[in-house]
Amino acid sequence: MQNVIIFGASGHGSVVLDCLEKEGRYNVIGFVDSFKEKGTRINGYQVLGTEIDLPYLINRFNIKGGIVAIGDNWTRKLIVDKISKIVPDFNFINTIHPKAILGKDVLLGCGNVFMPGAIVNANSIVHDFCILNSNSILEHDCVMSSYSSLAPSSCCGGNVILGSFTSICIGTSIVNGIEIGEHSVIGAGSLVVDHFGDNIVAYGSPARIVRKRSAGEPYLSTPKKQQFYKLGSFDDVQSNLSI
Repeated sequence: MQNVIIFGASGHGSVVLDCLEKEGRYNVIGFVDSFKEKGTRINGYQVLGTEIDLPYLINRFNIKGGIVAIGDNWTRKLIVDKISKIVPDFNFINTIHPKAILGKDVLLGCGNVFMPGAIVNANSIVHDFCILNSNSILEHDCVMSSYSSLAPSSCCGGNVILGSFTSICIGTSIVNGIEIGEHSVIGAGSLVVDHFGDNIVAYGSPARIVRKRSAGEPYLSTPKKQQFYKLGSFDDVQSNLSI
């Protein structure tokens, strides 16, 4: 098995670790995290260093690839960009939990996470660095653009298109044929029956736009944790949308 590392050692990183272990295709060496002390143990694995240490870690542990385990879509991009500058040809892998289901002729990019119970049905496309959380559903002929995410128990009907960096939050349902633009967030428990454009926050049943948002604005955190993001931490939080 190829040796791999996980970037991000918080709660989401533990779930990604579980996916990799149960998938059984890779040998996880440890975590890389800029905000946890080197040597800290997470679920039995050590924090090996930061992204800056990556060339050394690749040589020492014969690393063949890795995955970015950061729940926030925009922050995940920042980490991917940082890694790509340090190691331009770094191999970003997918992880597919054995209880996830991928249908016929599904196309996958790189760096994606498919958690337990996630379903991607026939002819759908999942581009790069997407997250399909536990029990999320992407029905037939859907498209998830890069850095988009489905929270636990969210459901997209057939022929849905999600723009880059868009997040569908916990328990949201999207009816067939809907298109949602880039950098948009659909709040928890919503029912989406209309198209939405870029850079919006919408929620409700039926979902309605409540405000505009900017690219990179946190959406997974409490107000206190949002301030923590503003101070520069890439630590992610697995929680509901706070608006």
